[in-house]
Amino acid sequence: MVECAACGFRAYAGSEPTVSALCLDDEGRVLLSRRAGAPYEGYWDLPGGFLEEGEHPLDAVRRELKEEAEVEIEPVEYLGVWIDRYSEDESGPATLNLYWTARIVDGEPVPADDVAELRWFAPDEFPEMAFPGQDEVLRAWAARQQDA
Repeated sequence: MVECAACGFRAYAGSEPTVSALCLDDEGRVLLSRRAGAPYEGYWDLPGGFLEEGEHPLDAVRRELKEEAEVEIEPVEYLGVWIDRYSEDESGPATLNLYWTARIVDGEPVPADDVAELRWFAPDEFPEMAFPGQDEVLRAWAARQQDA
């Protein structure tokens, strides 16, 4: 919290909400995107992004996949929420990240917006991810697949 000494106004910091999808193909692979800009330029990421004000998270994940991969998706299973930071150190804002599995219902993935490359990865091929929380998300999803 920061308080203005002159007027007493208080500003409270809060985590920025984001959404991402683990888009799955018929072979059980996950679609990952290579980041085209900072933070973590060149690293692999799960397609997604920040919610707009007043936007429902499911609408946001659909919008983000359309913007970043030019595909229409249908969210399938809510995986959970993970906390991260939107920076390569601890200086960036905290993020509250919501994750779903999804399937592509229309289109072929094409890199767009802030994505340099898209590629399908099998669970045993996952690269190092841009944000530490995403490694946890992928491990949690892979563990659910083994238990199923």
